[in-house]
Amino acid sequence: MSLPPALAYKRATFAAQLPAAHRYSPSHCWLCDMGAGRWRVGYTKFALRMLGELVDVQFERAAGDAVQPGDVLGAVEGFKALSDLYCVGTGTFAGGNPALRDDLSTLGRDPHGAGWLYEFDGQPDPRCLTVEGYRDLLDATIDRMLAKQQAEEHG
Repeated sequence: MSLPPALAYKRATFAAQLPAAHRYSPSHCWLCDMGAGRWRVGYTKFALRMLGELVDVQFERAAGDAVQPGDVLGAVEGFKALSDLYCVGTGTFAGGNPALRDDLSTLGRDPHGAGWLYEFDGQPDPRCLTVEGYRDLLDATIDRMLAKQQAEEHG
């Protein structure tokens, strides 16, 4: 089985392969259309880098709960940050990835495959981006981070 095409991305010291068929949220999640209205969601490599090594993922919502963009689904704890886990679509929460209960390292090892976070049935947030739009968002985000770092070094 061949992998779908991906956009090779590199800016400063960050590099990633971004699956071209995925949609991307402004909060650095990817969305994969699984068919029949089901969407699988995970963190992009950029989001995982910002969180650091993950130590816990907890879901507060139950499968079947109605959800909309911005709803808190649970929390993700990393060595660098504790972050709420937000919904990136409208519809019904279908549940978290059961494999994460046993092995969180899958998120970093295979972020666009076995390392998905949750699924929902419905529609993605209309603010979600194509791979090209996400590339532009990454460029702007990384440039801001570099400018801030430069200002701190020279300030």
